[in-house]
Amino acid sequence: MRDSWSANGTGVVAAIDPPLLREPIAILAVLVATLAAIVWAQDHARLRRLFKVVPAIAFCYFVPTLFSTLGIIPNHSELYRWIKDFILPASLVLLTLSLDVPAIFRLGPRALIMFLAATVGVVLGGPIALALWKGVLPADAWLAMSYLAGTWVGGSANGLAVSRAVHAEALIGPMVIVDIAVGYTWMGLLLYLAGRSERVDRWFRADRSAIDDLQRSMEAFHARVMRNAKVGDWLAVLAVAFGATAVAHGVGQWLAAGPFAALRDYADAFVWKMLIVTGIGMILSFTRVRTLEGVGASSMGNLMLYLLIACIGAGADFAHLRDAGWYLAVGITWMAIHAAVLIVVGRLVRAPFFYFAMGSQANIGGAASAPVVAAAFSPVLAPVGVLLAIAGYALGTIGGYLCVQLCRLVAGG
Repeated sequence: MRDSWSANGTGVVAAIDPPLLREPIAILAVLVATLAAIVWAQDHARLRRLFKVVPAIAFCYFVPTLFSTLGIIPNHSELYRWIKDFILPASLVLLTLSLDVPAIFRLGPRALIMFLAATVGVVLGGPIALALWKGVLPADAWLAMSYLAGTWVGGSANGLAVSRAVHAEALIGPMVIVDIAVGYTWMGLLLYLAGRSERVDRWFRADRSAIDDLQRSMEAFHARVMRNAKVGDWLAVLAVAFGATAVAHGVGQWLAAGPFAALRDYADAFVWKMLIVTGIGMILSFTRVRTLEGVGASSMGNLMLYLLIACIGAGADFAHLRDAGWYLAVGITWMAIHAAVLIVVGRLVRAPFFYFAMGSQANIGGAASAPVVAAAFSPVLAPVGVLLAIAGYALGTIGGYLCVQLCRLVAGG
């Protein structure tokens, strides 16, 4: 799934080729109208019971998926790329502005424990899944799995690096389809469960005190600085958001091409941009710029994130699952093992479901989608998703290569 939502060149296309709508402005109109309809329906008296069962954010994700699968909109568009590259970092700046940084660090070590448990779940899940299904898979299946091994710990760059290391670039096509189908479905499930996190936390016997303290601190700050917004206030909000994004974009490209070019398999320009923009937001949270929260900076950030969620959903075309064959069963089994490891560790350390979701999505989804899942719990928690996902990029190639070697042993290669 990862940072790029395109499976371009792998044979993954929309149900109607070409799709009904191809112009970016038409696609944007459909996505915005869809989000508006969902928000309206959420407030409608007759539909409230439905949204108690299925959170609105899940509809924001799966309705665009349905549209792309039916061929109404494409599952690959420059609009999606642009929103990921520029709207996502802008939203993170606005969501980080009012952050209580000391409270973030008081969340404790359990978030890191769950992140590492998620990594272990991926590394062990691959060879176990292969052992269960190798009877119906080709002999070189372990090579094809190299892409997923890297991308489910780090990112697409890590996946390609691991595939190149074992000379498997020509075999990864089916696994890209599995990545999209299984990864997006898993993200949708996490978004759904985010709306039921209190129930899950009771089952985990979780200690939510640190998260609750952070949310109360943020709510108190918002109430203290809230005021009626003027045009100048909104312009200031947008100037900060896109100014920080422009700086992070330029510096990120320079770092990836210059001083840290040798680390491109671990951190490309997008990774640097996400890290820089989060840092800028955290620095600004110690200044008077933080008071922009009083005119709805985080609300604007939420709006941008909802648009990103719709774009991610639109990229999840499931029309070609049949092309993945038995590899789809491998991917589902692999993800189930990953989830089982998280459940066991989560129960042992009494981790809130937020840590479960963040540990998983930081590995499976990366910096593009981890903050989206984090914001489904609370907008103020989005930076936590980014910081954990950055750690995933650092571990991706190492963890992925270890996973592939274990798969090789299972295959007898």
